[in-house]
Amino acid sequence: MIAAANSSSSSPLIARQIRVRGLVQGVGFRPTVWRLAAEYQLTGQVINDGEGVLIDAVGSESQLYAFIDAITAECPPLARIDSIEAQVSENTGFTDFQIVKSKNTATHTGIVPDAATCSDCLRDTFDEKNTRRYRYPFTNCTHCGPRLSIVDAIPYDRANTSMASFKLCADCQAEYDDPADRRFHAQPNACKNCGPKVWLEPPVELNATDEIDKTGILLQQGKILAIKGISGFHLACDATNAAAVSRLRERKHRYAKPFALMARDIHVIEQYCSVNKNETQLLQSSAAPIVLLPQKENTGLPEEIAPGQKTLGFMLPYAPLHHILLQDFDFPIVMTSGNPSDSPQCITNAAAKTQLEDIADYWLMNDRDILNRIDDSVARWDQNEIRLLRRARGYAPATFPLPPGFEQAPDLLAFGGELKNTFCLLKDAQANLSQHMGDLENASTYDDYEKNLSLYQRLFEHQPTALAIDAHPEYLSSKRGRDASEDTALPVFEIQHHHAHIAACLAENNWPLHQGKVLGIVLDGLGYGADGTLWGGEFLLADYHGSQRLGSLKPVALLGGSQAMREPWRNTYAQLHSAITAEKLNADYGDLELVSFLSEKPVATLDAMMAKGINAPLASSCGRLFDAVAAALNICRDKAQYEGQAAIELEALIDQQTLAAEKHSAYPFWIKLQENNLLQIDPEPFWIALLDDLKEKIENRIIAARFHTGLAAIIST
Repeated sequence: MIAAANSSSSSPLIARQIRVRGLVQGVGFRPTVWRLAAEYQLTGQVINDGEGVLIDAVGSESQLYAFIDAITAECPPLARIDSIEAQVSENTGFTDFQIVKSKNTATHTGIVPDAATCSDCLRDTFDEKNTRRYRYPFTNCTHCGPRLSIVDAIPYDRANTSMASFKLCADCQAEYDDPADRRFHAQPNACKNCGPKVWLEPPVELNATDEIDKTGILLQQGKILAIKGISGFHLACDATNAAAVSRLRERKHRYAKPFALMARDIHVIEQYCSVNKNETQLLQSSAAPIVLLPQKENTGLPEEIAPGQKTLGFMLPYAPLHHILLQDFDFPIVMTSGNPSDSPQCITNAAAKTQLEDIADYWLMNDRDILNRIDDSVARWDQNEIRLLRRARGYAPATFPLPPGFEQAPDLLAFGGELKNTFCLLKDAQANLSQHMGDLENASTYDDYEKNLSLYQRLFEHQPTALAIDAHPEYLSSKRGRDASEDTALPVFEIQHHHAHIAACLAENNWPLHQGKVLGIVLDGLGYGADGTLWGGEFLLADYHGSQRLGSLKPVALLGGSQAMREPWRNTYAQLHSAITAEKLNADYGDLELVSFLSEKPVATLDAMMAKGINAPLASSCGRLFDAVAAALNICRDKAQYEGQAAIELEALIDQQTLAAEKHSAYPFWIKLQENNLLQIDPEPFWIALLDDLKEKIENRIIAARFHTGLAAIIST
């Protein structure tokens, strides 16, 4: 407590009740308030409740004004203040300033994401004199460490986390109880004497400092390790060991998708990638995402790390365990999700032993339960902004305020899409996006989806008054929303897939609710269109309330339906069939390897499918156009190993120099007005130009550049 110290002031004492909303729990906010109250000689109290932080403060008017300003200026690093409201209070009966136990009231606040190890905890971890925490892999404080991954309920107190089973030792309890200590109410606080432990399975005798040191030795011997982290297991191996990387790919059945890498520090990363100032800051941020970086030439890393790519995905250590493990490593390690391909990341020791039995050689286990699975986030720095490609650890479940006009928006639950699913809660004019979960067609992922729906509604005491689903009748998330509507009698709104994309862009750019309509351009894979057909390259006049289709890419058959997403050559065949007659194709381009390849397919059957509309629905998909172009260049022609692979590898062919050089050689497209008054981008002239370039043996990188610049030019026309 802080004793009263303002009695000598000549100014009259007044009382204010101050409400602070935002991400202000579990981040050292109350100790900061307590410290500032001492600095400005105030009496009163501070408390966590369901709406955030509530402060009663008594002092002179000038002291109180300075105190409120200081709360914003000295906000803890993981906190985010959305609003501060002060009102006159009659409660002046305080003799000191205290931090009061949390109240269980209606929840209108949030939980901050898991955060990378702070510099102070890192110093503790490598301080040999700090006997309780030297090389301790679970060191943390209120400024870092696990949050969402270990919490089960609000308020964020130790009893509601997986740390509840670890009784604090006397030293840790003293830190936890001391408002002047940075570990005050740090819920995962622990040390060697009272906290979680690590061990290796199977046991191995090595001349090593501890189990983490043994893990490092095994990695250098070419072994594959399953390592339990903050929010899930990783599979790790020496990234410079081509045999180990290939063995991991074979065992995991992940034959093409790039592996993420972890390096000790920026200097190690710079041996392999170009890293600018903004990318460095992103890597070193508390979110510590995987950051996609331009790969340098002749680095010595095996091609198997990121086949067909010019970028590498690097992250820095974000847990003390990682820092200890990589302390003496001058090279990166693979740190990929600990799961068989297409399954969710393992989070329990038992699941890791069972599911990774045929992949890992050893397991570095610990006895702190992971309550909530959270994948590593993936980001890149582009056009002076952070572009999140996968929003998960370090970012979820942080809320963000909705644009002006949404102040009276109803509480809403949006169930998300089928692939790369996330869902969203709307409450108090805030959007709360879940972490990335994956493809719901996988049974384990769907189970995780159900678990997280329940978790988020419990954590945020969310009682929706309406539900929102994708209009696609067969999406599992949409079916789940319809079932929820039947169970609760809540109204359910079907949202057109591409309209939702545009609305999300509007919200991300703080476009006010009543600002008006925009021209939205959506270049997508597939979505269920308002007319019952499949869309994917759309021009919509839209606002938050609705949309009108103005134009699209020319619809082309999806040969084999969903099979066309897995076998890109099918899209090439359909595109060529739409653009040029078989007679002209064979007469003018019959000598091309591409035409010879396609002629060996069951052409008569394919033609009949398109003529009769059997398992060949029309789709205006931009994603399938990219697949078709990639396959024409013999990229992922027979099979795409993961979604988007063909388009990603097609883009990777291009460098900025080639892109600039081919700006004036962009491939042509037509714009045609249809009978229904919709404009349509027709790629027929593009395909003729591409086939001509193939005849002239133009390099693939030039063809790829001409395609990208041509498509961009016609879209912006």
